[in-house]
Amino acid sequence: MHPRPDKRPILPKSSRPAEVDERAHAHPLHHAEFLTTAADWQQLPSDGAPEIAFAGRSNAGKSSALNALAQHTRLAFVSKTPGRTQNINFFRLRCGALLADLPGYGYAAVPAAVRRHWQQFLPRYLSEREALAGLVMVMDARHALTELDRRMLEWFLPTGRPVHILLAKADKLSHGEQGRTLEYARGVLAADYAIYAAQTSAQLFSARRRLGLAEAEAVIQGWLTGA
Repeated sequence: MHPRPDKRPILPKSSRPAEVDERAHAHPLHHAEFLTTAADWQQLPSDGAPEIAFAGRSNAGKSSALNALAQHTRLAFVSKTPGRTQNINFFRLRCGALLADLPGYGYAAVPAAVRRHWQQFLPRYLSEREALAGLVMVMDARHALTELDRRMLEWFLPTGRPVHILLAKADKLSHGEQGRTLEYARGVLAADYAIYAAQTSAQLFSARRRLGLAEAEAVIQGWLTGA
């Protein structure tokens, strides 16, 4: 017996279903690669690409938030030792924009000379960096809006650029505590920073439980697209 011929038609190339490139439909934050590190103004990237800066107290969960948003387990180094990030680390997104991981603030064990340097450089970066499109402030939801957090807001809000607060580690709070914490943060922004109301927003976030990822992604994408 002769083998039965395969009667399925062979489609011409023009008729074949197009292969779907999943990367083309991925969120721009989901593909980020390390670009460079900067310890002073001269070392900052000079290509003019828009930047989204991430700031927060040492050990507030900033590196974990960056990794969760980028869907990358080792994009930003996560350490149990506060104060490990001592430079601004830049990561290039698929769309060409940059994520800037700022040094954590408030860790007393950082050498005095390093602390003085960042007390001068960081305010300048936040106030004068033309490429900066917005600031994501990562705060431990159990200790939100500390004095240092407020100082960061006071440095940055007069620039007219937006600030979005991630109340991180929210999974460590009960459901009721989460609601009260979010209400408190939004209340502080509305009362103490009323003239900047159009620039500020806050949400609950947990890198571990992936809580609030879609909301944070939408905010950042809106900044990058001008929405």
